[in-house]
Amino acid sequence: MQIFLTSPRIAPILLLCASNLFMTCAWYGHLKFPKISLPLAIFMSWGIAFFEYCMAVPANRIGYGVYSVAQLKPLQEIITLVIFTFFSFLVLEETPNMKTILGFCLIGLGSFFIFQPK
Repeated sequence: MQIFLTSPRIAPILLLCASNLFMTCAWYGHLKFPKISLPLAIFMSWGIAFFEYCMAVPANRIGYGVYSVAQLKPLQEIITLVIFTFFSFLVLEETPNMKTILGFCLIGLGSFFIFQPK
């Protein structure tokens, strides 16, 4: 496990996965509890988002030496879409439809081209 956390190629990916899990919970977790007040939902989301930043900032700092900014951003977006899909299915109990899956795949295809050698 130590090698993954110190690898400048892998650590940013692991940190972005953890970061996006927290951010997805902050942005969408309150939807599971529609009876809580909006100010409380905002306050709770801010608290969760703090931990997202504690992982996203180091992920980008570590990753910037290995990946370009143009690679880090789509990497983060792909991770976000994967985590969001599982979260919406498992937590919010929404099944993705074919249009959603196709749209996410097209975003992934765009990211594929960004990682191709010049």
